[in-house]
Amino acid sequence: MKKIALVSDHAGYFLKEKILKFLIKEKYDVKDFGCSSEEAVDYPDFGHPLANAVSAGEYETGISICGTGNGINMVVNKHPGIRSALCWNEEISRLARAHNDANVCALPGRYISESEAYLIVKTFLETSFEGGRHERRIDKISLKMY
Repeated sequence: MKKIALVSDHAGYFLKEKILKFLIKEKYDVKDFGCSSEEAVDYPDFGHPLANAVSAGEYETGISICGTGNGINMVVNKHPGIRSALCWNEEISRLARAHNDANVCALPGRYISESEAYLIVKTFLETSFEGGRHERRIDKISLKMY
């Protein structure tokens, strides 16, 4: 059973709650890292714990949601080993996994429908990394002292 970390800020709260139910129904082991209401919060306070957990290998992948998806995506991408992709449709989601080996899917909660979100998440979780020519590119993402 794939372990999934899930997080949102207030703008993504409603969609996060829907995705949480969807993932449980699909038999995923899900940890909800918050937030717990539509009351205004700061997305870094929730994005960092999710990214720490995925980076540490406690969860195989993460799903993060804020209004545009950009802020939470920026936060989680600051962590070592995180490759978060802003996914607003099924094709972007598939390519993020297949070509970029993304391990966090960032969603724009205010700009996609519930049904689009389910399709994006399902595609993200079911698509495998193709490797091959993409592997060497992934190896160049982490910063190194040159």
